[in-house]
Amino acid sequence: MANILLCCSASVSVYKACDLASKLAQRGHRVRTAMTENAARLVSPQLFHAVTGEPAQVTEWGEERRGAMDHIELSRAVDLVIVAPCSADLAGRLAHGLAGDLVTTSLLAVPAGVPRLVCPAMNPHMLANPAVQRNLEVLRGDGWCLVEPEVGHMACGDEGAGRLAEPATIVAAAERALGQGA
Repeated sequence: MANILLCCSASVSVYKACDLASKLAQRGHRVRTAMTENAARLVSPQLFHAVTGEPAQVTEWGEERRGAMDHIELSRAVDLVIVAPCSADLAGRLAHGLAGDLVTTSLLAVPAGVPRLVCPAMNPHMLANPAVQRNLEVLRGDGWCLVEPEVGHMACGDEGAGRLAEPATIVAAAERALGQGA
């Protein structure tokens, strides 16, 4: 059983992250979820709690706060980090070390050497944008493993690369990162 930190940003595909969390939990992993505020506008944190047994967190301020420094608590005893979906905005903030919310502060506090998967999901034109490609390359250089987005029909009506990889694909990448899969 691994301790997995799943971080979700705002993308229509965040519904797949619920399925991903469920699949990981069914395999016996402890899955804790941190969501950006906009991701929580698309999917309720309560759904992640229901499928993992762990409360999802959106902020470390106000009534939702669980401890003195939630971002530090989330980053401790982590065996694997998965960012799914990773929006263009979150990829840029991670690539530049910006920490303005629970997700980014938690990710910056994860110790070196912990495997990290980043799973982009965005419009094909956004994904192809040179700035987004630079940010993804910076993340690769920083040790992040990219789970490539899939090609297909997007919620916006466009076709192309940018769909969040299927949960089974991300689970397989997670198991490889944890040394449990082929």
